[in-house]
Amino acid sequence: MTTDSDQLVSQLSFTSFTVEKTQDYTKLIAFYKSFGFKVVKTFTRDATTSGLDLNGVSNDSRKECWLNCYEAARTKTNGSLVPPRETIEAHHPEVNPKESNFNKGFMLKLRLVSHDVNKNIEMPGEVIVFTVDPEAVKKIAIDNKYELIEKTNDPKIDFFIKDPVGNIVGFTGFANGLTDKPIKSSKAFFTDKTAEDLENPRLKEPAKSNKKRIAVMTSGGDAPGMCAAVRAVVRAGIYLGCEVYGCYEGYSGLVKGGEYLKKMDWEDVRGWLSLGGTLIGTARCMEFKEKWGRLQAAKNMILRGVDALIVCGGDGSLTGADIFRDEWPSLVAELVKNGTFTEDQVEPYKHLTIVGLVGSIDNDMSSTDNTIGAYSSLERICEMVDYIDATAASHSRAFVVEVMGRHCGWLALMAGTACGADSIFIPERPPNSKSWKDELKEVCLRHRSKGRRKTTVIVAEGALDNELNPITSEQVKECLVEIGLDTRITTLGHVQRGGTAVAFDRLLATLQGVDAVKAVLESTPNTPSPMIGFVDNKVVRRPLIESVKLTKSVATAIEEKRFDDAMQLRDTTFKEAYDHFLSVSKYDDGTQVLPENQHLNVAIIHVGAPTSALNAATRAAALYLLSRGHTPIGVENGFTGLTRHGAMRKLSWLDVEEWHNLGGSELGTNRSLPSTDIGTVAYYFQRFEIQGLIIIGGFEAFHSLHELKQARSLYPIFNMPMVCLPSTVSNNVPGSEYSLGSDTCLNVLVNYCDAIKQSASASRRRVFVVEVQGGYSGFIASYTGLVTGSLAVYTPEEKITLRSIQEDLELLNKTFENDTGLNRSGKMFIRNEKSSKIYTTDLLTSIIRESAHGKYESRTAVPGHVQQGKTPTAMDRCHSARFAIKACEFIEKSNFETNEKLQAMLNNGFGSNLTYKGHTEPDLKFVYRRGKKQLVGDLDNAKLLGIHGSSVVFKDIDEVWDNETDVELRKGKDIHWDDMNMVNDMLSGRLMLRSERESEL
Repeated sequence: MTTDSDQLVSQLSFTSFTVEKTQDYTKLIAFYKSFGFKVVKTFTRDATTSGLDLNGVSNDSRKECWLNCYEAARTKTNGSLVPPRETIEAHHPEVNPKESNFNKGFMLKLRLVSHDVNKNIEMPGEVIVFTVDPEAVKKIAIDNKYELIEKTNDPKIDFFIKDPVGNIVGFTGFANGLTDKPIKSSKAFFTDKTAEDLENPRLKEPAKSNKKRIAVMTSGGDAPGMCAAVRAVVRAGIYLGCEVYGCYEGYSGLVKGGEYLKKMDWEDVRGWLSLGGTLIGTARCMEFKEKWGRLQAAKNMILRGVDALIVCGGDGSLTGADIFRDEWPSLVAELVKNGTFTEDQVEPYKHLTIVGLVGSIDNDMSSTDNTIGAYSSLERICEMVDYIDATAASHSRAFVVEVMGRHCGWLALMAGTACGADSIFIPERPPNSKSWKDELKEVCLRHRSKGRRKTTVIVAEGALDNELNPITSEQVKECLVEIGLDTRITTLGHVQRGGTAVAFDRLLATLQGVDAVKAVLESTPNTPSPMIGFVDNKVVRRPLIESVKLTKSVATAIEEKRFDDAMQLRDTTFKEAYDHFLSVSKYDDGTQVLPENQHLNVAIIHVGAPTSALNAATRAAALYLLSRGHTPIGVENGFTGLTRHGAMRKLSWLDVEEWHNLGGSELGTNRSLPSTDIGTVAYYFQRFEIQGLIIIGGFEAFHSLHELKQARSLYPIFNMPMVCLPSTVSNNVPGSEYSLGSDTCLNVLVNYCDAIKQSASASRRRVFVVEVQGGYSGFIASYTGLVTGSLAVYTPEEKITLRSIQEDLELLNKTFENDTGLNRSGKMFIRNEKSSKIYTTDLLTSIIRESAHGKYESRTAVPGHVQQGKTPTAMDRCHSARFAIKACEFIEKSNFETNEKLQAMLNNGFGSNLTYKGHTEPDLKFVYRRGKKQLVGDLDNAKLLGIHGSSVVFKDIDEVWDNETDVELRKGKDIHWDDMNMVNDMLSGRLMLRSERESEL
């Protein structure tokens, strides 16, 4: 569009530019935003588009983005190159804003349309824009390498710039021809943000700022969760009063400087939680390994005024960071010596602060239980192996699956447990070089002889034998072919790095990213560089260089054939996990069978609502019991099936060996408690000579164990050792920080909410209120809110009030005002199903819709029983095996100790208590002496198995019931997840909003 220079778009409502390619559409949005235009609406056409969505939208638009420079829309200076009306009035009284042709700004519509062969080729558009500082605009154009045309035919137009598709945008400093004097910029026209945006990266002097400046980079191999870590660093840094720069392309960007060190704002990281890989890039950088490269990196950081660096990467990246810190004083001195800077210029940058975040799919860093990306990678592996297993079983084939892990076998080990592999090969526990092939053949043939139709062997890429000879996938295949198996090799490769981060990695990255910023601010020149780790389910700080040394010592131990040391140097559960894998895979060979007089009948029962982990836990328990010579007995359909039908059956190896990836309950479950007919429960336990009981389920399972223990005085059969394994999507079982099945629920919700946010993106101007399960426990809601970037979370622990809703609406409106218009910027609230009887999901949705006054819409989303999940996650499978085997070991130990005490008492004159044939003292746990009943031991053997941090603990059921349980609300008294709410308030912008409100008072 062209205009008369006397008018200069003063009466223009809007104009539109049209493109046919998505990449051009994206470039145009970025182009106009770089000059201060604000996105006020975006639109994406789909099959459900209707009603208000179509208001103002062109019929042939696939997508639209509306940007404006309306000064009337702003009440205070906010960085736009078009100043507010009151600002012009204050600084330039010669301008009369009441005149009809005063420049009020305009609306620009960018349209993405389908290709039309009959459409005429349009000439490039042209528009003239008023700005208070043409020179500032010119700097933006130069910095972004836009095409600049400085010679114009009109003296009032300073220059033209071509946008990415050839449209011509002219800029003028004259107030629409009303004055011959151009309006020059005033300091009041720009915020610090704008001034920073205009900073030329090629300046010769360090940038100055009163705020702490932090650079964040991702380096080395990418890992799911890195984007979440960067998001947390950026937003936590801004909230805590810092300026945060993204160092693009890892250390390479640090060496190149300039545009590779970009300031990041709050809105820049919106939607990053749901994205895989790393949006700020990563690259191998040989230059940084050279002294000159590090010198250049130091120069670029000082130019930007940055003296703190947060690095998310593996041991190599973190080692490079610590070397950089050690050399920093000498690098700064050399920059002064060679004349790059003066002493005064480098004075504020004498010390460099380094903080490390471990982003590695291998989970190979010492001093931390988990690394960012490891569980996401494991999830990808399990998903792929499940697919492979389906075709393997169909064709009765064998598959050799190669996974990553050059020096660490964590992925292969956990995948072997989670996927029911026949065998695994990991570098920390290499097999005998002379016998491993025969051992592999024996295991696979044994499993085939029991009826298994498939064979799965998982090989870590760094696998080797005890003579340090590599064990390759091809060698394993040849071995299986020799026993007649039709064998294929699948190398998963970089698919293991792909996809979005699972819920746990999003949580891990977010909590660690926030703590990394705090570590920067708390650091002193004498503080060793910290590595932010995760130990016992808590964020911790460990000396970075010591952690790196410990990590490298594992590879050294393997090279020196100190394999036991290598196992011990891994995280606290690595060796235990390896032993558990052997229990459910190799030890069905009979080598672990106990003497016949120590064999037990152990019942397994599911109680409560189904979860995806019930079958995985039952499988692990049954396979372990069978390997020891015990008899696992499944109770069908819970206590109802037991009391009505005596529904109990022995479980064989073939019955359960494929249950590792099945959701629901193959045994059947319901919410019935034993108290409905506890006498019948006792009868059937006696009839089947049950000597140990594993109850798997939620609060009803926990309650059932308490009832059984309370009934011991009437029914001595319940003196047997009994263990409750918490398994519920709500994670509301007291005495444990984690319940089996809750991770699957969280990942289902993450995927569900990611889809909801896409639907609720700014293109549709919608807000969704998602109702999640959890009973009266807010764990699921708080966790989901944090890892999906929800604006508000409603839980039973914090009552909903009109004031809190008002604050949520204020935050929502502010977020819409600052919306960047990207499709991933959907708005969402999370509400626990029991958070309020008054403020229901529907009512909250209606309140949001009413308060929007047509600016946006609101919808409800209730996933319901979808949250129970279908296929258990890798984490739930691994924890199921761990919990179940621990429970079996406890039952064994309790029975063995009781038998020893009993034998000692009988030897000392106590009488027999033979009640009927086949039922003896070990079952009832008491004997008689002179007519008086004497218990064997203290019978402290009814336990809740819980997890605290990374440790599995057994707690007396009565103690937990009396001291840690809110019986009425069916949950624990301890709110161990409260930190999630505080972090979410920080990263959603709520705490920032409160701070701004307080500063205005």
